[in-house]
Amino acid sequence: MGQDISPFQAIAISRRAHEMKAEGRRIFHMEFGQPSTGAPSAAIAGAHTILDTEAMGYWESVPLKARIARHYWDSYGVEVPIDRIAITCGASPALVLALSGAFNPGDRIALARPGYVAYRNTIRALNMVPVEIPCGEAERYQLTAAALAALDPPPQGIILASPANPTGTIIGVAELAAIVETARKIGARIISDEIYHGLSYGPKVHSLLEFDPSAYIVNSFSKYFSMAGWRLGWLVSPEENAARTAAYIGNLFLTAPSLAQHAGLIAMDSRDELEANVAVYRANRALLLDALPRLGLERIAPPDGAFYIYADISRYTDDSLAFCLKLLEETGVATAPGVDFDPVEGHRFMRFSFALSTTETKEALARLEPWFNAHPRR
Repeated sequence: MGQDISPFQAIAISRRAHEMKAEGRRIFHMEFGQPSTGAPSAAIAGAHTILDTEAMGYWESVPLKARIARHYWDSYGVEVPIDRIAITCGASPALVLALSGAFNPGDRIALARPGYVAYRNTIRALNMVPVEIPCGEAERYQLTAAALAALDPPPQGIILASPANPTGTIIGVAELAAIVETARKIGARIISDEIYHGLSYGPKVHSLLEFDPSAYIVNSFSKYFSMAGWRLGWLVSPEENAARTAAYIGNLFLTAPSLAQHAGLIAMDSRDELEANVAVYRANRALLLDALPRLGLERIAPPDGAFYIYADISRYTDDSLAFCLKLLEETGVATAPGVDFDPVEGHRFMRFSFALSTTETKEALARLEPWFNAHPRR
């Protein structure tokens, strides 16, 4: 029998934000982790050409798989045969494929809390058991090898995310190696969500394949490549499970959109434009880090990467959902409540996405600062 799962509250906030926009209100979308920019211009031009010249159909692009394989060699020094790479309709189906292909109903999957809402809910929907490990300031809101080793009974699986959602924190190389060693000792398979790779503001980002060739790697064109609406991603499977992944994807999802695959191949070589986007995120991050203390939000997770800031709002509220809805109605700034990412402590946190233009970020902050300063503190 299927399992009930919690709704994604940020979707309800976004729905209300779009209603307000239709009413003529000026809205600033800081609720979702999606770039405000479109796909690279060369990718869009290439897509127009394909639309004019090809009928398209069910198809998996071998050139795109080969280009992804080259990406792993160029970026991480890791050789990945293309038959281990599956093209997916975004990262979400890739997560479903990894969980369903690697684990059985009833298996226990360890993950950090706070963490991306869909990890917990996808695990439950597949009749597995999420084992959420509380991770706070002392752990930089990330899983540690020590926390995994302390689990009794040990989990069958582990989900890592570095950079992470909602915090943007990055796991250091020594800790990554220790986590892989702990997983080996307890017999747990790792799924590494690497969709925010390319979005780092200092620390070096490592693929888990550098440490564990048997890991599943989830990635997407939605974040760094600025192609959220194209629904394109990929999954790297362990060699022994690659054929199973191919069978699953053919039956469950057929193929990713053909047009998106053509555009994605071009996007992978549009680095100048994509790095310009990262420069905008970096500038927006600096603006937020400067402004948040003036809003009374001094306690935040270290935003090493991605495009989020996860802030403690306990001095204002113990109901982050109501707080975010009130903020939206009174300022036009949409944000994400912490309860999406942490069902236990998230009532006192909120997440800001800074994947906007710098002009929009400045205008949003101009609305946020007086609102927070006028809001009664607990």
